[in-house]
Amino acid sequence: MGSRKSIIREAIERLDSLMAIGQSRFQAKQAQRATSPDVGWTVSTGKIHSHTTRKVYQQHVLAFINWARTTHGITRLAWLDERAALRLFFGDWSLAAAVSIPRRTRTTITRSRGPAGHDRHFQPANWQAHIRFAQACGLRRAELRDLRVRDVYTSSDGTLFVHVKNGKGGKAREVPVLKGHEQEVLAVVQGRAPHEKVFDHIPGHMDVHSYRRDSAQRRYLQQAPEQALPPVEGRLRRDDYDPAAAQQVSWALGHNRLDVVLRHYLR
Repeated sequence: MGSRKSIIREAIERLDSLMAIGQSRFQAKQAQRATSPDVGWTVSTGKIHSHTTRKVYQQHVLAFINWARTTHGITRLAWLDERAALRLFFGDWSLAAAVSIPRRTRTTITRSRGPAGHDRHFQPANWQAHIRFAQACGLRRAELRDLRVRDVYTSSDGTLFVHVKNGKGGKAREVPVLKGHEQEVLAVVQGRAPHEKVFDHIPGHMDVHSYRRDSAQRRYLQQAPEQALPPVEGRLRRDDYDPAAAQQVSWALGHNRLDVVLRHYLR
């Protein structure tokens, strides 16, 4: 008779069953919305579409399981299913539905919208080349860190691009440099060897997300010069924004979810 699987092994195997690497989360969500008229913008496919997401889920799921095992003697995943509130992993989207969660508003979201405690450790005047480059391209921290000189190139029509080899979910993309900011990018890479990293160091306290958000808003206004940014408060209506311009921003940021771009970058 074989030995019974440990609760950790059960958890790992269940996470394995949720993996959908290579399957488009965007297409899956579009199909789900098309067949479920009551579903709003925020939906889940019930699958994990990237290795990074898997790593984060596994970290928190195993931490929870270890706590349950140590504190309550839970040794079987089936026992934990009866009481858990980690919805995707435990497969019950009604769990904790009765819990009232305060509605998030723009005024309560402080990330990258004003001075933070760590700002005193970062002197922008000493990192102007980094900041201007980040604002011109809107890359993530890891994307800036891994960028090589050869990844900055000019296309046949004269447009300056930055090639991101390994973005979110391992996806590559071509990011057009904001018009009018080409020289700020070229100044960083001109005369350097193609294999060199563009930046030897990205300061830990450099608020890359705020520059990414600033870049997104500038790009949107360039793409829709007669359109203002979406209103910061209230329910967003379709006529509050330019869909084509917002989609261009989404592609440049490496996001598949237009709602995330509209809510957290353009407002």
